[in-house]
Amino acid sequence: MSRWEALQALEPQFQEELHLLYLDDLLPMDVRCYLAAWIEDQNWVQAMDSHKAPAQMLFYDFLTQLKDQCGRFSQDSGSLPLQHRFRLYRQEIEAKYQECPNQLAGLIHNLLLEEEQIWQRALQAQEAQAGPGPQPPMVTEQQQEVTTRLEELRTMMQKLLRDMSALKNQQEIFTFRYHTQPKTGATAQHTQLLQDTLNNLDKQRKEVLDTLQCQLGRCATFQDLLLHELDLWRVRQRNACLGLATDTALDQLEEWFTAGARVLFQLQQLLGELERLSEEVSYDNDLLRSSLPTLRPRSAELLSCLLHSAFVVETQPHMVPHRLFPHPLVLKTNNKFSVRTRLLVKLQDPSEALTVKVTIDRNPVPKKGFRRFNILTSNTRTLTPEKGPSRSLVCEFGFLTLKEQRAGGSGKGSNGSSEVLLSVTEELHLITFTVSYKYQGLTQELQASTLPVIIISNMNQMTSAWASVLWFNLLSPKPQDQLFFCTPPKMPWSVLGPALSWQFAAAAGRGLNKDQLAMLRDKLFGQKQEADLLLSWDEFSKLESPPGKVPFWTWLDGILNLVRCYLQDIWKDGHIMGFVSRLQEKRLLKKMLTGTFLLRFSETLAKGGITCSWVEHQDDGKVKIRSVEPYTSEVLQLLPLTEIIRHYQLLEERTTPENPLRFLYPRTPRDQAFARYYRDSATVNIQERQEYLKRRLIVVSSPADEPEVPQPPQLEEQQPLELQEPGGMELLLDEPSMEWLTVHIKEMYKDALLGDCDPVMPTEPLEEEGAFPHHSPPFADFPLHVTYS
Repeated sequence: MSRWEALQALEPQFQEELHLLYLDDLLPMDVRCYLAAWIEDQNWVQAMDSHKAPAQMLFYDFLTQLKDQCGRFSQDSGSLPLQHRFRLYRQEIEAKYQECPNQLAGLIHNLLLEEEQIWQRALQAQEAQAGPGPQPPMVTEQQQEVTTRLEELRTMMQKLLRDMSALKNQQEIFTFRYHTQPKTGATAQHTQLLQDTLNNLDKQRKEVLDTLQCQLGRCATFQDLLLHELDLWRVRQRNACLGLATDTALDQLEEWFTAGARVLFQLQQLLGELERLSEEVSYDNDLLRSSLPTLRPRSAELLSCLLHSAFVVETQPHMVPHRLFPHPLVLKTNNKFSVRTRLLVKLQDPSEALTVKVTIDRNPVPKKGFRRFNILTSNTRTLTPEKGPSRSLVCEFGFLTLKEQRAGGSGKGSNGSSEVLLSVTEELHLITFTVSYKYQGLTQELQASTLPVIIISNMNQMTSAWASVLWFNLLSPKPQDQLFFCTPPKMPWSVLGPALSWQFAAAAGRGLNKDQLAMLRDKLFGQKQEADLLLSWDEFSKLESPPGKVPFWTWLDGILNLVRCYLQDIWKDGHIMGFVSRLQEKRLLKKMLTGTFLLRFSETLAKGGITCSWVEHQDDGKVKIRSVEPYTSEVLQLLPLTEIIRHYQLLEERTTPENPLRFLYPRTPRDQAFARYYRDSATVNIQERQEYLKRRLIVVSSPADEPEVPQPPQLEEQQPLELQEPGGMELLLDEPSMEWLTVHIKEMYKDALLGDCDPVMPTEPLEEEGAFPHHSPPFADFPLHVTYS
């Protein structure tokens, strides 16, 4: 069953995600449906390469598939609309992607990755519902072919072993008859019998050689399929490092590699036995003598290629503990990191220890100023069978540490270099593992390398380092190109957009929807046409655009950290609209009920900020959109955003303080949307209730459009002043008391009096809900402002 057929069987909510995915007609759903098997069977990753040849071949093949499908529609009179739609789409992509077929390949590849995400979420939802059991992963047509080829190899191997046994028996018969034949006076009958035996031996030798050659051809085909599956796994692993939720398990590949290696080792043994048989009995035109010199190297080459490919880095380098460092492939000097290798061929000689050695930058980079590092702690481990039924051969380096070499003036400050040096976060370093593999008399030096890592010396370089990891792994066709950032290529939006969505999915379990991606695209490109959406490396991570603002990635990474640390739950549940421009915000809110609000991210704060914006319909028919000054991590680490929304109050002249946030856009009542996140008062200890009154922190704001200082009423001299206290009690204040009160009010509003900012009402702890606050010092961490659009 193809992936597309499996996706069509999902629950309605996941089918709706499919509709949204194909809403733009970048690849019409009709095309995806009718060409499902062909689309899923193509190597779109290879076609994304900067070289045009594979992309052009696949592009023209795609056009042919569309043309053939139109021909099939022409045979059915009821399919005229589909025929018309396919013709239009063929003409459109031929005109649009004729010169850049790799962009079309990248577009389709990303759509397939998004489909895989939908499938994974559907599986997780099924597991959460405690259904009859977890669904098995989808098996692609190519995986089915690998399994089929493997069964053919095993069947053929059994036949080859039987033929080999029969050949040995026939040769023993010939040897016996040859040595028992009379040396003199042999009859014609004896001579004919010996000749018939030799003919049968020659016939069986030819049959074994034919079968063996056929088996080697099947092994080569099987190995090509297997290496292609390994390449797909490497792509999945790279994308998983970037945040995409995808399957990176190696169990199936390990089973295939082990089975393939076992067949090739058996062939090596058979070839050795055939050599021995050829030495024991030889005759004119013996095919064994002429064929074995070519078969033996061919078999050894296949086995060597399989073994070298089987040694992989199962888990890419990651600083420990992982919960503090969310990004792989970024390492810090003098900080421990872990990495894990695996040999996918589970064939080991118990008497031979497999020792793995680790090095960094094994081949020095030809670049002046490129830093060099040493690996501290032990740099060797033993490749041992893992505990459990699988008994996989793994080697885990759990506590490696890097230290920069300072000798020889090779650091960044070395003199005499006229060459432009790469920045610290643009240097790509490779960690390499080597192991000497020995089995059945064969010795092979196997090697595996990690994806390039960025090495920083300070955590404030993490943002730039992760930008480099993203850029390299999304664009580089060569995983070991350490000089990639000497001339970094531009990034098409069709590749960057999904990767940005992966960042949010990894940080909080939910990616970006179509509208959020559109806002980010407009922020980067404005109103450019789709074909012009190419972003340079400097525009992404270095340039301040527009001038005076922080670089795009610095701004976005600040928001990611805010979501990861303080907003995970409400982001995952879809309560944060997030990326909304001011114009779009006004368009969305102006037709809503008064008090309808949305949550969006600040467009300027480098460390990330989130604000509430709500609509007010005034008596004169005017509509006001109000926004609170963005909440940053300094505020959210003390008070959750859900509690701020729950208790937020707006203080205005001649009105009772109230919470203006009533409905989460579009029309969900505030408490219905956020009640599950509220702090439950029922968890307060009973003994504490007896000793203390409850208190809570609230956030209040006063309007920004009232900067004037209120003037005291003009009263007659010596006349006591009256102040009405809540509850109806009248207080009589003399002049000294009134003067003290005035000073106190001015102190609270001193920033507004100076004109530096809007007037602020400080937040204070209240002993009971609705109680009058004590005159304790204000909490300076919670002054908040309200501004008008």
